[in-house]
Amino acid sequence: IMTSTMSANMNPAMRVRRPSRGVSSVLMLAILVTLGSLAVHATGLVTGALGDDSRAIAQARAAEAAEAGLEWGRQRVQVPATPVCTSALTLNALPGSLQGFVVTVRCTAGPLLNDGGLPLRRYQLVATACNLPAAGTCPNAATATGDYVQRTAQVVLHR
Repeated sequence: IMTSTMSANMNPAMRVRRPSRGVSSVLMLAILVTLGSLAVHATGLVTGALGDDSRAIAQARAAEAAEAGLEWGRQRVQVPATPVCTSALTLNALPGSLQGFVVTVRCTAGPLLNDGGLPLRRYQLVATACNLPAAGTCPNAATATGDYVQRTAQVVLHR
């Protein structure tokens, strides 16, 4: 029974329901923003990890280049009849995966000593390898780039 104070549009059976609008758009926008921020974060993580790996590889290659420079210096001191000890020589044509690195090998000869009647001299070799040399030699103290990699190896020989 309908009273006169009730209007026809208040009757639930007679109301026309409109579909809700705007809720799905807001929900979709929130999902897209969340996925976008996750994608940006994941890209940063992957890029950082790859950068760390390539830097670690460059550091390992620099260490190998320094060791190669030491081996070259050892040969110059130990093999010839008269040791060759030069204050600084630069190797810039390294083979294979060491291309792009420069090695500066420094040799310092100590005083001639007498070891049981035999002459003995101390030689210190220091090899510094880097990927961005300054004026063709390593180390490069003036570089401001994050791509610079340098490793130093040294050995003392007696002959």
